[in-house]
Amino acid sequence: MKRIGVTGHRDIPAEAYGHIKAAIAAVLRTQTGSVEALSSLAAGADQLFAVLALDRGARLTVVIPSGDYEDGFDDPGELDGYRRLKDRATLEVRMAFPHSTDEAYYAAGTYIADHCDRLLAVWDGRPARGLGGTGDIVRYARERGKPVTVIWCDGVERA
Repeated sequence: MKRIGVTGHRDIPAEAYGHIKAAIAAVLRTQTGSVEALSSLAAGADQLFAVLALDRGARLTVVIPSGDYEDGFDDPGELDGYRRLKDRATLEVRMAFPHSTDEAYYAAGTYIADHCDRLLAVWDGRPARGLGGTGDIVRYARERGKPVTVIWCDGVERA
């Protein structure tokens, strides 16, 4: 089974969304055989990836950074999306952090990087804004020789 993990930005600019969605779908289409998708189901890239992977028939493994992870969803629609996707997961992995901290996010991201065959990074190439951000997980994966596919839209900057 091919295991594909995701790391990515929570805020995808509207002008990049279509390109990013198409690029993720294209990567998933190239996979032969069964696929396991690993995601923390954060708003933005994580949820988009999970939806597309499930639509393709992949098994979903959700990696939950902390016991209070749901409290970090400010938007009710994003929380609903998280819960719907989590309910469809084949496997749930919980990090041993009671509260959402940068360390918890880093632990979840490194777990995904360690347990996938390829990491998709919806990433603008800029440094992480806090420990466990996309840039940190990309660097971690690359340092371990993990194949990383960066997906972004040239000329678009995140707010």
